[in-house]
Amino acid sequence: MRSLFIKQPAMGVPEYASSSLHYAWKSIRSPMVVPILKLAAILCSVMSIMLFIERVSMATTILMVKLLRRKRYTKYKLDAMKQDLERNRGYPMVLIQIPMYNEKEVYKLSIGAACALSWPSDRLIVQVLDDSTNEVLKELVELECLKWIDKGVNVKYETRRNRNGYKAGALKEGLEKQYVKDCEFVAIFDADFQPEEDYLWRTIPYLLENPKLGLVQARWKFVNADECLMTRLQEMSLDYHFSVEQEVGSSTYSFFGFNGKLRCLWNYIQQATLHISLLKLHLQNVGTAGVWRIQAINDAGGWKDRTTVEDMDLAVRASLKGWEFVFVGDVAVKNELPSTFKAYRFQQHRWSCGPANLFKKMTKEIIFCDRVSTFKRFHLVYAFFFVRKIVAHWVTFFFYCIVIPTSVIVPEITLKKEIAIYIPATITILNAVCTPRSLHLLVFWILFENVMSLHRTKAAIIGLLEANRVNEWVVTEKLGNTMKQKNNARSSKTPKFRFTERIHPLEIIMGMFMLHCAIYDLLFGHDHFYIYLLLQAGAFFTMGFGQMGTFVPN
Repeated sequence: MRSLFIKQPAMGVPEYASSSLHYAWKSIRSPMVVPILKLAAILCSVMSIMLFIERVSMATTILMVKLLRRKRYTKYKLDAMKQDLERNRGYPMVLIQIPMYNEKEVYKLSIGAACALSWPSDRLIVQVLDDSTNEVLKELVELECLKWIDKGVNVKYETRRNRNGYKAGALKEGLEKQYVKDCEFVAIFDADFQPEEDYLWRTIPYLLENPKLGLVQARWKFVNADECLMTRLQEMSLDYHFSVEQEVGSSTYSFFGFNGKLRCLWNYIQQATLHISLLKLHLQNVGTAGVWRIQAINDAGGWKDRTTVEDMDLAVRASLKGWEFVFVGDVAVKNELPSTFKAYRFQQHRWSCGPANLFKKMTKEIIFCDRVSTFKRFHLVYAFFFVRKIVAHWVTFFFYCIVIPTSVIVPEITLKKEIAIYIPATITILNAVCTPRSLHLLVFWILFENVMSLHRTKAAIIGLLEANRVNEWVVTEKLGNTMKQKNNARSSKTPKFRFTERIHPLEIIMGMFMLHCAIYDLLFGHDHFYIYLLLQAGAFFTMGFGQMGTFVPN
């Protein structure tokens, strides 16, 4: 059937337009398309194997963590540390920073949760860093701060004349205030984060016990995970991040000092995981919902606004200075997932562009850092940045959305099942097991991640090339209780919206490409790739026409 479709015309260039297009395609396919596609297939296969090895090594390590119950934070006697702190009454001065920008829906929740923290009032300062441009909203935020001041909470409401440095600039200026000089630790919560009352009691003791600790990081708990399908799929990705990546990164430090008969096994795991104890930090949550030792921030050079991932920048610099970090998985801080597709796209652009740009800026600094071993420097450059921040995005888009579909219409390209099916399936299963309640959404998660890889790949390239959107900072929209209130209102009128605002051309173009490849495979192919291609085309069209996430009428 394939030979019938691509049969060489017996005469010169055919007269009919369709035959002319076919002749042109046949003319460039062998000398140009096939070699390029073969090279792309080889590169993508190598990247896929690199990602596979990284994920399997992580799974191996977390399995040992679970079996031997060697989570790093469990070695600390939290109850004893808390009792000792209460007995000696040597409470350190703690600063709470809440950076916000036009947070109309969530400012009350975040300020209220921070002011309700259980800690001696004379040893706590709540600093609200308001960069809002809405004057009415700024007055409301200030009134909220005054309300808590009247209740005896030491709240400082700080504003700036400009937004230089965005969030990093606000945090940096906040630490330069005169009243902060007596503070030893700083807890940072984005505007949609709501810590529990005992949050400081469950984090500060770790910093007091170990003077080498620069950061205690808490887990995230998503209050709107069930709002729509998109938030459920985000939960699957972030649960893997916290349950595996963060836990492994924190726990392996104690493993490598572990003695006994398992030393050889630990040495093997050390090679597989590239000693990620001090350097396994991810942009999604470093610093936010965590407690920093202010000395570690200053030692690392303070907050910098050179990328859109200022928290990752600080964490990497602090780790290069020798500071350690611990992830406390038992402490969860409530926060909100972006539930509109527009907000999620902006967030993913920032989270993908920033690390790639930071990778470009810091590679030389990492390589020539004398305080860190060659092994750890190699891990930071190769595993942390290159594999997880570049390769992971590129292989998902170029391999699963370009190379595999194109191989359907170019029969000269053959892909081994191990590379095209088994390895992706293994990576997917390793990710999905962290969210058992969403296993039935596994297929949707695969399709959703493939679509989002389009934007992540584009953002990573922009970051590496430092193109015009490299420093684009769009605050992730939070809805808070807005949707509940609007649903309860039950307006009788159909909400108005601009149809063009929900159209995304790139997704639609990719959907048309996938659909073309699926139809061709259905008619002439023998590998049943059309099943995947039809589903993936549907996912691109669904998101291309804005039918994903929560819809908020104007």
